[in-house]
Order: sequence, then structure tokens, then C-alpha cells
Amino acid sequence: MSSVQVVRMNEGVEWATHTCLNLAWLGAERAVPAARLAAFYELPAAYLNKQLQALTRANILTSVSGPRGGFRLAKAPEQVTLMDVVTAIDGPDPAFRCTEIRQRGGSGEAAGPTSAPAAPCAIDAAMRKAELAWRRELAAQTLADVIATVESSNPGVPDKVRRWFDDTR
Repeated sequence: MSSVQVVRMNEGVEWATHTCLNLAWLGAERAVPAARLAAFYELPAAYLNKQLQALTRANILTSVSGPRGGFRLAKAPEQVTLMDVVTAIDGPDPAFRCTEIRQRGGSGEAAGPTSAPAAPCAIDAAMRKAELAWRRELAAQTLADVIATVESSNPGVPDKVRRWFDDTR
């Protein structure tokens, strides 16, 4: 049994972020069904729908019912950080969880399995510091920042996205 638990971002974060960008290029007034959003990247619609529901619960997307229903951005791209998307999909739990294995056996860091260590775990402190930097960086970048980068390096992408969704109505 592993005593260290590491959580990675799942692929749903990538799918959700790309979907948010596409919805931004389609405009706030247009709702798109989950199946159509999934078809754009040839993703499983049921799985993408779970990500879309998570984004809706986080108030990043809004769900519109009815024959012209689907999903659309609930906020302006400037108001949605990459950390918002990660948290919506993966949850707020830290990526690293120290289980204090140094208290087991004869590691030399503790007098034995029942003794409390004299100092905080240096590995836990290093991991928390790195994760804080990662979270701050994601929180400092918005969907609008990513959109600007894509439009600068690949200016035809927004029109390509719009045409694809217009052609598949």
C-alpha cells in the first residue's frame, strides 16, 4: 500500500479549458449542446458532459434548457482563471498529502513509530511551496489571457471554431 498520495490533473481539465475557449469564441448569447461540444474534439459526450456540469456548478458555465439549449459561459473570459477551471474539475484538495511516513520504522527522523517528529516534514513543506507557486500562476492567468495568446499565435482559430459550429447546426 502506498503511503504517499499524489493527485494529478485529469484530462477533464484540458477538455474543460478548451471547451471554455470555444464557448468564448462563440459568444455569450449562444448555448451549445454537450454532444456538439464533444464532437468538435471527438470526445465522449457523456464524459465531457460531466466536466460541463462541474463547470456549471462552479458558475463558470450556465446550462440552458430547451430546443436551443446547451452550455455557454456564465462569466466574461477575463473573470475566469485557469485555477477556477482546475478547481471546478479536480476539486480544491492539495495535490500532495503528507502521511508522515517518517514516523514509521527506523528512518532516523523520528525516535520510532510512536514518537512525534521534532520538526515539520521538509518534504511536505517543499511540496506545499511548489504547489502554492503553481496555484498562484494558474490563478494569475485568465481564459482571456489564453484567448489572447491563441489569437496572437494562430489568428485563424476563432473563425475556424465559429465556422465548424455554424456548419454543424
